[in-house]
Amino acid sequence: MVPYDVQLIGGVVLHQGRIAEMATGEGKTLVATLPLYLNALAGRGAHLVTVNNYLARRDSQWMGHVFSYLGLTVACLDDTEPSSPSRRAAYQADITYGTNNEFGFDYLRDNMVFSLDQRVQREHAYAIIDEVDSILVDEARTPLIISGQAEDSTELYRRINLLIPSLIAQKDESSSMRRKAVSVLSRSSDERVKRFLSELVER
Repeated sequence: MVPYDVQLIGGVVLHQGRIAEMATGEGKTLVATLPLYLNALAGRGAHLVTVNNYLARRDSQWMGHVFSYLGLTVACLDDTEPSSPSRRAAYQADITYGTNNEFGFDYLRDNMVFSLDQRVQREHAYAIIDEVDSILVDEARTPLIISGQAEDSTELYRRINLLIPSLIAQKDESSSMRRKAVSVLSRSSDERVKRFLSELVER
């Protein structure tokens, strides 16, 4: 399989981090394999971001034969479950295909974990965005939001809210809003906060 000149130029442009606009039928899917392979050789991973899961699965399967022949591993995020070992393994592949939503939500979830070993993504090195105008303009109008029911009771926040106005700031001549200094609590207020927090811990 020998790429045409226009495909080689497209691969060079993508490797340089620029936008390559190609007409339908010029072989965008094949063009992406050139910079993906080149950047995956460093062992830091290369991502291809698509706008829907059909394209992610199709391209990873079609082009996966090329990459496998060249000795690289390929994975598709849309074939795995979020926050699962298989998702982490997909990111460890040399080349990872997926939709913008899957990459985005994985990034958000990775920033909500309690331990670094719970993260699925690795260091970001190189990515190609397919249909960049759709993803970075149209899709970007809809924010990615992870929502869920609060685990803690609101009673804690209500009680602390009642405590705050009763605290007294210590007078400090060096404190200044212009210097962005912070007032220190008086000794009695400091003791009150410590008692309050120790009662919470004992519960």
